[in-house]
Amino acid sequence: MATAFKAARAAEKKRKLASDDDDDETSTGPTPAKKPKLRNKQRVLLLSSRGVTSRMRHLMADLAVLMPHAKKDAKLDAKNQLRLLPELADLHSCNNTLYFEARRHSDLYMWAAKTPNGPSIKLHVQNAHTMDELKMRGNCLKGSRPVLSFGSEFDASEWGRLAKEVFTHVFGVPPGARRAKPFVDHILSFSILDGKIWFRNFQILEKDPTATEKDKGKGKGKGKEGTGDGMTLVEIGPRFVLTPIRIFEGAFSGATVFSNPEFVSPAAARSLARRTAGDKYTARKVAQAEREGREEDRRVEEDPLSMRKVFA
Repeated sequence: MATAFKAARAAEKKRKLASDDDDDETSTGPTPAKKPKLRNKQRVLLLSSRGVTSRMRHLMADLAVLMPHAKKDAKLDAKNQLRLLPELADLHSCNNTLYFEARRHSDLYMWAAKTPNGPSIKLHVQNAHTMDELKMRGNCLKGSRPVLSFGSEFDASEWGRLAKEVFTHVFGVPPGARRAKPFVDHILSFSILDGKIWFRNFQILEKDPTATEKDKGKGKGKGKEGTGDGMTLVEIGPRFVLTPIRIFEGAFSGATVFSNPEFVSPAAARSLARRTAGDKYTARKVAQAEREGREEDRRVEEDPLSMRKVFA
């Protein structure tokens, strides 16, 4: 009898404990599961082809300074074997590739691609100026992370939105990059004008060092936006202009997603200039022949009864 009574009391205690646990769960609710932290692991493979000039090489060096998450590789020997680039990027554990292709020691093309699945953009580089060439007074910390600024023109077209996404992955420095510094002190500006992408690099100055106390009192020490906080932008360099040529679906291959109908290759432009100069020479020779013909028609034959012929 006592054993049955003890068993009943133990069962009642278990029911009370179970009811208390249910009340706690309903009051506090289930603990939310922690979301996995997303990590930005963008790495860029930076390389060029054979035949680059000193200006092109210095431009690549400036871009390597601006991208601490980039890995440089030796020059690619075969220009027609771009399919090797995704394999090189995989060997270097890179998921982006920035490839500079030089032709005729004067024309420079830039490939920006997501490897290994794409897309990839082919652009023509024009009006390139390096940091040493510009000699501007702006400066920034080596290895600092930039702020990417894209104009509103990128959202107006499909190829602009795609180029914006690719440039964000290529030029955006992840927070945990190996050589990146935990500072943000410059801005990489991308803007579209006349169908071309203009690249600029600006330093962020908290206060204008050239503004005196009197100028600040008069309002001359304000930033570009006129907020009065003294923040200004000073260009550092490099600067260049990119003309989009084609956008491919894959990495350096695949179907053509976008083609620029207004692009004229530099070789075709030079050929047209030579043809125009040749047309000018031909027109000058034709005018000279016509002038000689008119002079021949205007010439009057000498009279046979003239004094010179009679008394010769």
